[in-house]
Amino acid sequence: MHMLNLGILAHVDAGKTSLTERLLHSAGVIDEIGSVDDGNTQTDSLALERQRGITIKSAVVSFPIDDITVNLIDTPGHPDFIAEVERVLSVLDGAVLVVSAVEGVQAQTRVLMRTLQRLRIPTLVFVNKIDRGGAQYASVLRTVSEKLTRDVVAMGAVDGTGTRSARCTPYTDSDPGFTSRLTELLADRDDALLAAYVDGGAPLPYSTLRSALAAQTGQALVHPVFFGSAITGAGVDALIGGIKELLPASEGDVDGPVSGTVFKVERGSSGEKIAYVRMFSGTVRTRDRLLFGRGGRCGGSDAPGERGGREDGKVTAISVFDQGSTVRAPSVRAGQIGKLRGLGDIRIGDSVGVPGTATTGRFFAPPTLESVVVPRAPAGRGELHLALAQLAEQDPLINLRQDDIRKEVSVSLYGEVQKEVIQATLADEFGIDVTFRETTTICVERPIGSGSAFEVGDTEHNPFLATIGLRVDPAPIGSGVEYRLEVELGSMPFSLMRAVEETVRSALRQGIHGWQVTDCVVTMTHSGYWPRQSHSHAVFDKSMSSTAGDFRNLTPLVLMAALQQSGTTVYEPMHRFRLELPADTLGPALPVLARLRAVPRTPDVQGASCVLQGEIPAARVHELHQQLPALTRGEGVLETAFDSYRAVVGTAPDRPRTDHNPLNRKEYLLHTVRRIAGQGDPR
Repeated sequence: MHMLNLGILAHVDAGKTSLTERLLHSAGVIDEIGSVDDGNTQTDSLALERQRGITIKSAVVSFPIDDITVNLIDTPGHPDFIAEVERVLSVLDGAVLVVSAVEGVQAQTRVLMRTLQRLRIPTLVFVNKIDRGGAQYASVLRTVSEKLTRDVVAMGAVDGTGTRSARCTPYTDSDPGFTSRLTELLADRDDALLAAYVDGGAPLPYSTLRSALAAQTGQALVHPVFFGSAITGAGVDALIGGIKELLPASEGDVDGPVSGTVFKVERGSSGEKIAYVRMFSGTVRTRDRLLFGRGGRCGGSDAPGERGGREDGKVTAISVFDQGSTVRAPSVRAGQIGKLRGLGDIRIGDSVGVPGTATTGRFFAPPTLESVVVPRAPAGRGELHLALAQLAEQDPLINLRQDDIRKEVSVSLYGEVQKEVIQATLADEFGIDVTFRETTTICVERPIGSGSAFEVGDTEHNPFLATIGLRVDPAPIGSGVEYRLEVELGSMPFSLMRAVEETVRSALRQGIHGWQVTDCVVTMTHSGYWPRQSHSHAVFDKSMSSTAGDFRNLTPLVLMAALQQSGTTVYEPMHRFRLELPADTLGPALPVLARLRAVPRTPDVQGASCVLQGEIPAARVHELHQQLPALTRGEGVLETAFDSYRAVVGTAPDRPRTDHNPLNRKEYLLHTVRRIAGQGDPR
């Protein structure tokens, strides 16, 4: 039995969950098709998903196509939950991108297609809702070609578009127009095929074209387009045939070394962690001891605050997906997706067994908004933090930011809908009623130049038994944080080396202006420590020996001193926008865009309509959405997506610090030394 791990992706409301229901019904897995509106679909299992009629969490469901077992992963379509999509992409063999025949290509559709192409994930396009009023065939196909990719070919014709009786007729070798278009598309990317066509002087055999189409689709060079309706079932059989014929089944050695990726974590009814793992190689069995983690040796390049190192745990139970449900199994093998229990410290993004070659980097932009979560009952702060920590297990990008000084917790967000979902989840699942403070924009800091600092231990100005030297250098945009050593790895115990690196990454969450510092290289240039010592005939004396605590306490002072010398620039997130509006409203709209600090490009005016593109600060996007109806008589259509970070012009915004401010040496030392003394020197 072959395996195919298939993602269903779309802009919100394009109908991907309905398509999932139709595929399950066509495969005989379910007897009745559920409805998103009625809240009874297979993959939208959360109460909030059923109430809101949107997908919030990715869900896996399995069905057969002849000798292929398809693990179908339904993903959220709303941009506020793009992190769920990101985690799924690294485990896919192929994808179906759903486009509405009524709304056509939308903002999120373009974002998804660009990412699928960048990752070279084989993708079919399914144009849904051909039975709905306003549905189009030719114009949607043209828009797909113009806005998504020119490497497309329609796989069938549609009759009765926009009516309940709309039907799809697949093209065959008896359609000369289709075979001609297919030949032209495929030969443009295959020199051997082009030579055979030119030299032969006759149409290529249809079987040759179909084989070439499967090969080029499997390489993500071309993207067949199917039309249909998930509600009526029109065109779905042709899509199923395309999934079987054109998308490559997973490959992997079931007897090879164990290697997999965790793309989802949830909690079971008794609170235990359940890890969703895509296996790329090997076989995991119940009671196996399994290595997992992300590497993280000294000199690595994990993001600030990332857990480093590898851990191991015993797998206590395994479930796999079969015929629309999950079943207990003794093992999960290469190509399959399994749910593993027993690995208490496992996290999303971890590799299990041998780290594989699967892409695990950032595919989409990080959240650009944040808000403080406030419990209505002040006594519930502890319970709130525990609940948010569990939500962060399922969505690490909400990135809890604990302010121990003000006793507050803030979360990172993609948008207001995500905030509403977090609020409802805390109320429904944890019984915690919360409100949110005003949503603010998350900026970043980047070093301007190089800076270094050096401190010798156990001196008048440095009470810690640690010697540390650090240098900060700027790095290319998008490179994140890299940590290097210019000292011998064996110059002091590894635990002390690790304490410095972990503290560097943690301290970089707050730079000179309080924002996370990124795109830099931090190099350890000096090190020194006091070996374990004791008085004569006495036990070990902490006051005479260096501990990890000395290095953790000193590192922020040295790092901030180096960062002050290098200097930093604050960058704010910018969104690219595309605004369609009546041409006669362009004049009044331009001053409003200027007040919002938008930078529009030359407008494209065609008759009575106008398209305006440009950049706008992320902080002003919501305000533009609010003003748009009045500006454009309700006819404006605005699409926005994160583009890049741009240096702030004028006074850089500061974010309040959540630590004891190593930029203020006197205050920091007073607090740190007092804390150590109060705890009996826990070093």
